[in-house]
Amino acid sequence: MTQTAAAPRPPEAAVPLLEARALTKHFAVHHPGRAVRRQAAGGRRRGPAPAVHAVEEVSLTLPQAGITAVVGESGSGKSTLARMLARLITPTSGKLLLDGAEVPVVTRGRRAYARDVQLVLQDPFSSLNPVHGVRYHLERPLRLHGLNGQGASLEEAMTGLLERVALTPAEQFLSKYPHELSGGQRQRVAIARALAVRPRVLLADEPVSMLDVSIRLGVLNLLGDLRERDGLAILYITHDIASARYLAEAIMVMYAGQVVESGPAEVVTDSPAHPYTKLLLSAAPDPDRAEPPSLAGSGAPPSLVAPPGGCRFHPRCPHAMAVCAVSSPPGTELAAGHVSACWLHATGLDAAQAQPLAAADELKSSAPSSAPEGGEET
Repeated sequence: MTQTAAAPRPPEAAVPLLEARALTKHFAVHHPGRAVRRQAAGGRRRGPAPAVHAVEEVSLTLPQAGITAVVGESGSGKSTLARMLARLITPTSGKLLLDGAEVPVVTRGRRAYARDVQLVLQDPFSSLNPVHGVRYHLERPLRLHGLNGQGASLEEAMTGLLERVALTPAEQFLSKYPHELSGGQRQRVAIARALAVRPRVLLADEPVSMLDVSIRLGVLNLLGDLRERDGLAILYITHDIASARYLAEAIMVMYAGQVVESGPAEVVTDSPAHPYTKLLLSAAPDPDRAEPPSLAGSGAPPSLVAPPGGCRFHPRCPHAMAVCAVSSPPGTELAAGHVSACWLHATGLDAAQAQPLAAADELKSSAPSSAPEGGEET
């Protein structure tokens, strides 16, 4: 009796090193005056406490040896997302997974988690303690995590870290204090400190935004080398979409705490689908641009204490429709891995929903009042 050969199984997708599923963070707004008035009223609260809707249901994956960029203007929730991924901030809801296993919300085990996931802060001038030298900043994480060794091995570990971030001769930098270093050198020391615990994920929160333009490229190339040489999964947070294209394979665009577009870096920058992504690209400097940039949008980001209904970008969007002010748009996959959350790409909208928002508002304002003629409503 002959046996039929079993069909080969398709290869399983690699489990990402770090994954976020629908992470949400609301910060309560505390007003001392309101607390005093509530106490005077017998402790009664008239309504729910206001909150800042900083991040709303953001999901992302960080694969091994990959660089993902999160792009958006100030206040879009990028840094809050990074701090939740580093477990410095407890999310209001959502899940965080490391190697496919859910990370508990409790603070227990934070040191073990920090060995795998490290955060590099934006400001190199405040991230290093000015009263301690470079030797202290590198020796402390080695000792805390039991990676130091003794004597010559400890010295070799610290000099090796400085050499990995291109600070040579390393022996000279070990004896320096932060005020004796340039901005780029300080940021390299901060990166070396993060690498001291041998992490697998590096969260870089705008690591070049406070550096001179002339030295930004060197730090970006350093991050790229770390990905190639050590296989790190890197999250690069920036407001500069041009540098995101240069460094990252994938880009996720955030606006007012929500993800509006994501996909491969070249696709998002060459064929942007969301009006906000187009606004970012039009504002980015481009020496090859023949004409002055045309900013496809107006206004300012909304208040996250009372965000607008529907699509949060609709008050600034030149293509806003009636449905944009009512319902939040779903993510629509336009190509492989390219997703845009915009009603312009949705199908099945009726004529009333697809009506331009300005025309719909004008129609509402011109509608006859229901009040009796010659008097006011009672």
